[in-house]
Amino acid sequence: MANLKAIRMRIRSVQNTQKITRAMRLVAAAKVRRAQMRTLAARPFTSKVVDLLRQVVHEANALDLQGLKLLEKRPIETVAIICLTSDRGLCGSYNTNVIKETTRRILHLREQNKKVVLITVGLKAAAFFRRYDVEKPKKYTLLPAIPTYETAKLIAEYACELYSEKKVDAVEIIGTQFKNMLQQVVARTDFLPVTLPEGQDHNPVSAETLFEPDLMELMQEELLPKYVDNVLYQALLEASASELAARMNAMSNATANAKELIQALTLVYNKARQASITQELLEVVGGAEALKS
Repeated sequence: MANLKAIRMRIRSVQNTQKITRAMRLVAAAKVRRAQMRTLAARPFTSKVVDLLRQVVHEANALDLQGLKLLEKRPIETVAIICLTSDRGLCGSYNTNVIKETTRRILHLREQNKKVVLITVGLKAAAFFRRYDVEKPKKYTLLPAIPTYETAKLIAEYACELYSEKKVDAVEIIGTQFKNMLQQVVARTDFLPVTLPEGQDHNPVSAETLFEPDLMELMQEELLPKYVDNVLYQALLEASASELAARMNAMSNATANAKELIQALTLVYNKARQASITQELLEVVGGAEALKS
C-alpha cells in the first residue's frame, strides 16, 4: 500500500505540473501573437530609415562624412558585444543558444588578439557571465516585458558613447531573429560603426531636395540616431517575439510530456493495485484452506 500511495502522490504532482504548463502555454500563445504583430509592423519603418540613410550617404561628400563619428571606421582592437537574453527562463533553449553564440564569439575574437567588452541585456546573460572573465561595464535587467523605444534608445546611447569616445572600435549585437512560431535563429548584427547593407536598389536623392538646416546636421542629429535606435529596437522586438514563441513551444512540449508520464504512471499504478488485490485474495484463500485442514 505504501508503494501505491507513492504512485498516487506522483501522479497528483505531475497533474499539478501539467496544469501550470498548460496555463503558461496559453498565456505565451496569447502574448506571442501580439509580439509577432509588433515585430512585423516595425520592420518596414526600420527598413525605410536604412534606405533613407543609404540614399543620403550615397549622395553626400565623402569628406563631409568623415566628421561623423558613428560612420568612422578604425582598426579594431576592442569589440563590444550586446547580448540579448530574457529575464525569465522556461523557454527551452532560447537563452542557451544566445549565450553559446556569445561565448563562441568571445573566444573567436580573443584568438584574434582582440579585447572584448560585454553588455548584457536580461537576467539570464547577467547570471551566466557574472563569473566569466570578460569586462562588463553595463548590464540591463528587469526591462519591460514589452520592449519600448525608450529602452532601446537608452542602450543605443550607451553603445554610441563607448564608440564615440573610442573606448571600443566596434559594437555587435547577438540576439535572436524571429522567423515563425517554430523557428527562431540566433543572429549576430554589426551595430557600430554604421555599415549600411549593400546590393539593394535605392532611389538617389533628388538635386531639388532641400535639407534644413543642412545635410550634415541632419545626419548627425536625426538620421544616424534614428538608425541606431531603430536597429536596436528591432533587435529587442525580435528577441521578445522569439522568447515568447520558444516559451509557448517549450510549455506545449512539457504539457504533452506530462500527459504521457501520467498515462505511464497510471498503468504502473493499476498493475501494482491489481497485484495487491491478487495477493490479498491469495492470502484469504490460503487462510480459508488452513482453517479447513
